[in-house]
Amino acid sequence: MSIPLKKRLKEGTAHERGAVWDGIGVNFAIFSANATAVEVCLFDKDGKTEIERIKLPEYTDQVFHGWVPDIYPGQLYGYRVHGPYEPDAGHRFNPNKLLLDPYARAHQGELVWDPALFGYQLGHRDLDLSFDERDSAPFVPKSVITRPVQDPVHRPRTRWSDSVIYETHVKGYTRLHPDVPETLRGTYAGLATKPIIDRMKSLGITAVELLPTQSFVNDHYLQEKGLTNYWGYNTIGFFAPESRYASDPEDPAAEYRRMVAAFHNAGLEVIMDVVYNHTAEGNELGPTLSFKGIDNLSYYRLIPDNMRYYINDTGTGNTFNLSNLRVIQFVADSLRYWANDIGVDGFRFDLGTILARERQGGFDTESGFLRVCRQDPTLSTVKLIAEPWDIGPGGYQVGNFPPSWAEWNDKFRDTVRDFWRGEARAGELAPRLLGSPDLFNHSGRQTWASVNFVTAHDGFTLADCTRYNEKHNAANGEGGKDGSSDNRSCNYGVEGLTDNPEINETRERQLRNMLATLLLSQGAPMILAGDEFARTQDGNNNAYCQDNAISWVNWDIRESGESLIRFTTRLTTLRRRFPILHRHRFLTEAYNEELDIKELTWVSAGGGEIAEDEWDTAQCFGLMLDGRAQPSGIIRRGADATLLIVFNSWHDIVEFTLPEAEGEGWKLLIDTNQPEAGDAIEENVFPAKHVYAVTGRSLLLFALDGSATSS
Repeated sequence: MSIPLKKRLKEGTAHERGAVWDGIGVNFAIFSANATAVEVCLFDKDGKTEIERIKLPEYTDQVFHGWVPDIYPGQLYGYRVHGPYEPDAGHRFNPNKLLLDPYARAHQGELVWDPALFGYQLGHRDLDLSFDERDSAPFVPKSVITRPVQDPVHRPRTRWSDSVIYETHVKGYTRLHPDVPETLRGTYAGLATKPIIDRMKSLGITAVELLPTQSFVNDHYLQEKGLTNYWGYNTIGFFAPESRYASDPEDPAAEYRRMVAAFHNAGLEVIMDVVYNHTAEGNELGPTLSFKGIDNLSYYRLIPDNMRYYINDTGTGNTFNLSNLRVIQFVADSLRYWANDIGVDGFRFDLGTILARERQGGFDTESGFLRVCRQDPTLSTVKLIAEPWDIGPGGYQVGNFPPSWAEWNDKFRDTVRDFWRGEARAGELAPRLLGSPDLFNHSGRQTWASVNFVTAHDGFTLADCTRYNEKHNAANGEGGKDGSSDNRSCNYGVEGLTDNPEINETRERQLRNMLATLLLSQGAPMILAGDEFARTQDGNNNAYCQDNAISWVNWDIRESGESLIRFTTRLTTLRRRFPILHRHRFLTEAYNEELDIKELTWVSAGGGEIAEDEWDTAQCFGLMLDGRAQPSGIIRRGADATLLIVFNSWHDIVEFTLPEAEGEGWKLLIDTNQPEAGDAIEENVFPAKHVYAVTGRSLLLFALDGSATSS
């Protein structure tokens, strides 16, 4: 007769959180500053039957821990945590609720919405002050014990200044792709197939940014409407890959690692969109799935004088408490796991301002979490990108994150859209073309701190920016109240698709104008997947709940789309070819006496420098970048080509005089009115003072012939 596991229990260690297998048993360790006891519940293979319950015997430094022999990878488990149920004091312990291990590397099973998930009795007159005694175990996923990972990671380590980011969704990108085996479509393995990686590589990107892939929950209200949380910004498992994207649900983490390795082998980096600002447990009326039942008072920001309620700076019901040392440790441990064990190269932090809010509630560049990232041996070497806003007080912080961070620059997005639809002038666009030095040129930050984008997952696609004046979100079932109404778009005469050739010609040229502005500007550009061939969401600018053809990339690409792909590829090729387009140092228009050059010159349509009184009115202007500009801190002339970019947002032709410069003439590289000219366009060389007829709403790129790499 075998001795029950709890009879052979040992003290274990508090050192490493989670369930760690050492070859002969498992050490369990879980932080809770306010619990009175923690039990580990073991389940059979299907997760339906609890086979043993073991109370962790030791409590060290606010960590419950114990070592259990003869438990192996694949074992399913969960926690029951005892303590006071006192919502008014911030405590919501309820041992009737089976809890996911925050450090679990994998989950098995799906969440089934049931009243037993809630720590209180649904419908009770006292709401969350009541107490529910039903067992939630039949309705929640189980944590899974996994093997430690020891595979080495070989990273591309692309320099920030050389980066071109491509934002996409694991499922949506391959769900309809004809060259991906049907069984792999919509999965990590599908994204790692050769046709997909070859396409991305040929486009000229350097990094793939994936919408959330950590384990997340489908919202109950969406399921009731027959919808789902497609984007995934509702995380519950910060170490566990989302299993719905795994072709092999037995080991999603291994499949994820293989995907990352496949991208690395192609020289591409992988950046994860992560959500450490809130969890799927919602507010005081939300379910008890993990953190709320482990230590609500520690993990969440609560209203100080009424701790029954949650601070909601995220708009999702709760806010993760990144001013608590153990919570900071948890997030840092999670990030290191994805970087070191899985191999990802960087992170984009959803509602990143939350991460830097301290106890007083304000944004603090010296917050504990930001300081940890700057000194951590792993996190200080990967790419860190903030979405620098939330809905809390003082939540908009673009340009204010510390050195080593990059930030989504929505001012670039808004200004570029406004300029090309005729609502902004030269003076507004100029700083955006230079990496937004007005926002980022401080504290030793460099141009790549500005992650430039014109579109992202949230909002119109690029094609829809030229097809719709208004959002069309009826499919979301929210009466059109969801999604931004400030789209800065223009339909050029007709809402939606049209057969009008003049309107379609304008729309297509505007797509090229915005892509060219993005890829020829200083900073780190980010392209939304599918924009390179004019993907549409039929005017839906908030497709977060559309796990269907609205969001999935449609690979039935028309010839106009193939033409746009070729144009986009030419842009990324030219960006690589001319380093002056992606300098890490901010270029300046001040005269450099030591080198006897001006790094940049703003050119008016008349060929001279823009006069001060022209900035607020000009819709056609040029930017000349001198290839001799100092490339580093060493006072030395550069050896790049000198370039001229001409921007014309006026609706009609503008006669533009090419400026004088030290060279043999201006070689035309890009004219968005001639999208198919390709390499042949470079045969056109124009002398200084030549008057070029710039088509209405178009962009030109010239290289000074005979200068450095212009040939």
